[in-house]
Amino acid sequence: MISPLFCFKKILAALLLSVVGGLPLVVSAQTPELTDWLKLSAETLQNWTVVSEHGNPFRATISPSRPSGKSALKRVLVLYPRASSAYDISLNRLLAVFSEREMNANFTIINFQNNPVFGKQAIEFAEIWSIDLIYTMGSESTDFVFSKYKGGTIPVVSICSKDPVLLGQVKDYDKGSGNNFAFTSLNMQIDSQLAYLKALKPEIKNIGILVDSKNKSAVQTQSDPIAKAAKAIGIRPISIDIKEPELAAQELLEKLPRAMEEMKKTDPSLRNSVFWITGSTSVFREIFTINRVTGNVPVISAVPEVATEGDDSAVLSIGISFDSNAHLAAIYGLDILSGKSKPGKLKVGIVSPPDIAINFLRARKIGLKIPFSFFERAGYIYDFEGKPKRVNGVQKP
Repeated sequence: MISPLFCFKKILAALLLSVVGGLPLVVSAQTPELTDWLKLSAETLQNWTVVSEHGNPFRATISPSRPSGKSALKRVLVLYPRASSAYDISLNRLLAVFSEREMNANFTIINFQNNPVFGKQAIEFAEIWSIDLIYTMGSESTDFVFSKYKGGTIPVVSICSKDPVLLGQVKDYDKGSGNNFAFTSLNMQIDSQLAYLKALKPEIKNIGILVDSKNKSAVQTQSDPIAKAAKAIGIRPISIDIKEPELAAQELLEKLPRAMEEMKKTDPSLRNSVFWITGSTSVFREIFTINRVTGNVPVISAVPEVATEGDDSAVLSIGISFDSNAHLAAIYGLDILSGKSKPGKLKVGIVSPPDIAINFLRARKIGLKIPFSFFERAGYIYDFEGKPKRVNGVQKP
């Protein structure tokens, strides 16, 4: 017999379906499309079916095209805070790993638009519908759910999120959270990052740090720590802070030349200076503008995906890719769903060694010599024409 409480929960959940993620009329007069914020690859769509639920463009259900009968069905919720190509890369990898491991799971994807009301409704939805696992996509989602749901009954795994130790979400890297959260990190250790920069430029004098000042996680876990660490070893940090993300290109055109004039005070030839791009989407999406202004000064990215095919690329990227981080987050989630691990006992997941990507087209244009050790370790290499020759560690013809 179905209990009245169960019926009440399902009725409440049905009501939430119409509001979770927000009503289009609340957001704008023009109804957005699901594809405005959720983009899946053709390869993903071969194995998964996507349905926009109840006409709500901020919510989708993704289910396997060929469900596996090897395990009981699991329900997974993925919370997006907003649209981002980085999140789409992560989601595609997450789904690929679940498919490879034949985990029988249905995914609900909710974009709560960084609205605390919609975010709270999404958490309530997860509890009412007995969601088995929550993935918090991006630092904003992780911060929100951590503040509202730490100690909750549903396991949570962070994905595409920055360093949880530097953000104060967990005490250290070697122990678990002790609660319902399992963390992964997009950040590599700052000391290691600087060691690579020193290997590239042994006499490095200046590092220009490009960051979106409104991206608090990038400031707290990347730009501030590397500025402090660089200064401690005699490298001058020069901040290029973007104040308005939507006007990033315009700000870069104004601020990069000023930064280069500052660099010339200690490095007149600019041969021992570099620019370093943090994981701020509003900054790294302007790589064309950055390359146009910086001339022969190497542009290094902490996001491996910014060193890519063609000329609109960083010359070198050293860090943890969205893809690698998502793969690790997927493994964490699978282990939790299968009962192999408890979220609170999993130490912070950091991909090691870091992902390295090299664009030799850019290197030749700016006259940069890449150490052979970088070439050996690189998972992604683009040749002198900017074409891929090594992808995810596999040589291409």
